[in-house]
Amino acid sequence: ITYRTKKVKLSEKAKDIVADSILHGHGIKYNMAAATVMPDHVHILLRPLEKEKSIFFSLQEILQPIKSYSAHMINRLIKRKGPLWLDESFDRIIRDEKEWKEKYDYIKNNAFKSGLVDKSENHPWLLEKSR
Repeated sequence: ITYRTKKVKLSEKAKDIVADSILHGHGIKYNMAAATVMPDHVHILLRPLEKEKSIFFSLQEILQPIKSYSAHMINRLIKRKGPLWLDESFDRIIRDEKEWKEKYDYIKNNAFKSGLVDKSENHPWLLEKSR
């Protein structure tokens, strides 16, 4: 899943808020494998969990609390009002192990390839959990 800000560059504290909001739902609505919070967008690789037998949490049920909570807290932090995130997000169903690894590596290396850090591991807002 990828979603972007509405022309807002996230500060370090704002990135902490986004990271915390992603981690909050891990193990409850989804299992997150990796996520990265960038200055103007977020990538998350996850597997939705079952909420009932054979019924999984929807992307709407997963993203709405993440985006809503983080927007509310960041707007309060930077003393602004209005939408923080674009309504649209981009998602992809991953169909095999090769594609999973490709997306995982992309997320892990995004900050490095963007020139934000000298090593992927040095990105403070790279979140990794077990698959």
